[in-house]
Amino acid sequence: MSSYQFHIIVDILDILIVAFIFYRLYLSMKGTRAIQMFGGLFILIIVSLIARWLNLNALNWMLGSLKTVWLIAFVILFQPELRKALTKLGENPVLRPFFKVEESTTINEIAKACFQISERGLGALISIERNIGLKNFIETGTPLDAKVTDDLLVTLFTANSPLHDGAVIIEGSRIVAAGCILPLSQNPRLSQTIGTRHRAAIGLSEETDSINIIVSEENGMVSIAIDGKLKRKLDVNTLRNDLVNLIGIKVEGVNPVSSS
Repeated sequence: MSSYQFHIIVDILDILIVAFIFYRLYLSMKGTRAIQMFGGLFILIIVSLIARWLNLNALNWMLGSLKTVWLIAFVILFQPELRKALTKLGENPVLRPFFKVEESTTINEIAKACFQISERGLGALISIERNIGLKNFIETGTPLDAKVTDDLLVTLFTANSPLHDGAVIIEGSRIVAAGCILPLSQNPRLSQTIGTRHRAAIGLSEETDSINIIVSEENGMVSIAIDGKLKRKLDVNTLRNDLVNLIGIKVEGVNPVSSS
């Protein structure tokens, strides 16, 4: 392979990487107000490239002198989208082993919160996103983007909280929204004694691969719904082990069990 051919391959690879980055940014911003700002930024980049290609020195100098300002403005304007993109990157299966500690902490916080909620006689519905996105359901609630902690989860489901009636949706280690509306299961084989929270949890699990945890306000029972099936009467260790098994990580000192 000649030096010229090698440089062509490198240039093509460079273009493909940049195109992929822009494509992923576009997907993360699609459906949000940020997409308009993204389009404006893309136009400025194209103008900059054209100015350099046509040797428009004055325009090229002006655009070049604004590079630092562009970088700062980009970070400020797209801070929520960049945070979400980095979170998605961290959830990639290739990088998942490096984030086991954080995921283990998240699972422990969720498990502790569920049984604190149960002890206080409150109800709760927590949905954990996996491979299938929950954007449509996230948009029905109030955006939060907060780290998962047991204190925050308990607070969200207290009786005087304006968000306690809906579902909390978790992506990775972040609570992305609360007060979300989930679809109710239409399965005629479900018992008539099953309440709205349980039907909503089962309904979402029928449409997505999400993990849905329910705390009954009536009897304090903790259940988990996945793939349209409901597993009830969980204790804190069983819930923690099932979450470990479903999310696909191992926590030191915990032996995963089947969720069937």
